[in-house]
Amino acid sequence: MTGRKLNVPDNPIIPFIEGDGIGPDIWASAVRVIDAAVEKAYGGSKKIHWMEVFAGEKSNVVYGKDSWLPQDTLDYINEYLIAIKGPLTTPVGGGIRSINVALRQELDLYVCLRPVCWYEGAPSPVKDPSLINMAIFRENTEDIYAGIEFEAGSEDATRFLDLMKNHFNHRFGKIRFPKTVGIGIKPVSKEGT
Repeated sequence: MTGRKLNVPDNPIIPFIEGDGIGPDIWASAVRVIDAAVEKAYGGSKKIHWMEVFAGEKSNVVYGKDSWLPQDTLDYINEYLIAIKGPLTTPVGGGIRSINVALRQELDLYVCLRPVCWYEGAPSPVKDPSLINMAIFRENTEDIYAGIEFEAGSEDATRFLDLMKNHFNHRFGKIRFPKTVGIGIKPVSKEGT
């Protein structure tokens, strides 16, 4: 950055978090697609240098138990101003509730910008898809992500489960392990707002 202007070098270093579960499989394909796109777009004059940083299960292997989101990872992302990540697990029992939410909050990633447009030849259920050209701003850190959560085994979880059992027995019966489950309530805006 120079002042408020982003200077992108010809060979930028971009941190990546491979991710958990299917993350390694997704990353193996994604990196090939991204590298090929950069090669095609710039005729070989630009190339991304990938730098692995850690979060999730792999982070626990590299940094030790309960190191779901190490400060090193946050520091690198802040230093390089960019990162790409795969899907991350939700830790069970204490510590971080969601690595994804923690990343958004720690890095103050307030909005997820989703450009939406139609590409000629792509099937579409919309009557005139060529008119679609918009940007959706999805708020990242509050609203749906600021749900009410009760840790498994806590007094609040027990009280909430008792309420469910007594007043919503048909739903309570669907909980597989009611004594050890954590509970999360995600608020959703009224339809049409």
